[in-house]
Amino acid sequence: MLVREFHESDLAELRRIHSEQQFPYAFPDLRDSLFLTKLVVTADEKVLGAALLRLTAEAYLLLDPQQSSPRQRWQSLLALHDAAQRDAQQRGLEDVHAWLPPRIAKTFGRRIERLGWRRDDQWTPYCKRFYD
Repeated sequence: MLVREFHESDLAELRRIHSEQQFPYAFPDLRDSLFLTKLVVTADEKVLGAALLRLTAEAYLLLDPQQSSPRQRWQSLLALHDAAQRDAQQRGLEDVHAWLPPRIAKTFGRRIERLGWRRDDQWTPYCKRFYD
């Protein structure tokens, strides 16, 4: 087996593999600059698969709990939310993910849903940490 960089000539075979997997998502646009890693595994020059890593973002929100009121905290959040969304879009990001601590997930989750966030339980998230 050989792992190498993706070539345009691999595209048809990767589309076939994607189709046969029957996953409920469209074949990704590999020309998108957010795909930082595009590796193909081959055997006897036959494409067996690919590892594709697309850049995304994880959201962190730090708000001083000592602010004068919940309303002020909400206004601070709104200001940050709008500015961060514009910044992410200008940088070409397509999505942002947030993992909420269990103790605030229910109440805070409802608040950010009003801002267009949606809970996505259709897929099971896993994380690979490279450093502790």
